[in-house]
Amino acid sequence: MSDQDTSETRSVEIAYFDGTVRTATIVNREVPYPDGKLIVSRTDPKGIITHANQAFIDMSGYSEDELIGVNHYILRHPDMPAVAFKGLWDTIGEGTKWHGYVKNLRKDGAYYWVKATVIPNIRNGELMGYTSVRRKPSRSKIEESEALYKTLLAEE
Repeated sequence: MSDQDTSETRSVEIAYFDGTVRTATIVNREVPYPDGKLIVSRTDPKGIITHANQAFIDMSGYSEDELIGVNHYILRHPDMPAVAFKGLWDTIGEGTKWHGYVKNLRKDGAYYWVKATVIPNIRNGELMGYTSVRRKPSRSKIEESEALYKTLLAEE
């Protein structure tokens, strides 16, 4: 067990790129990614969730009604540096597929790690939105990502 598996709880104010701010309870408890599952969601071009599969609903802790129509950043864990999401948006904004490791925040304040792929959905030359498929990441990639993100956060 790692030091990430304690039950420490804290309250954090999270500010999003669009000016939205919310206070979230953060529980230092990892929920393991289920074997053999794919988390799939679709958003509109601004990141508003338009589809969530059952694995996404289960892992996030939100109901489908709580997810649909909400910005995907509701899952942003405060341990994730803004520069990581800038890289994502810059890449998909060019119409290119993005891959990365993301620590997501659950409704209950716990977290889970994913290996994410985000693909722009383009029809007839027009951006319709994005599809994100998440898989179970390896523990070594999680550890690499944690170290990198701590460094990046310290620089923000």
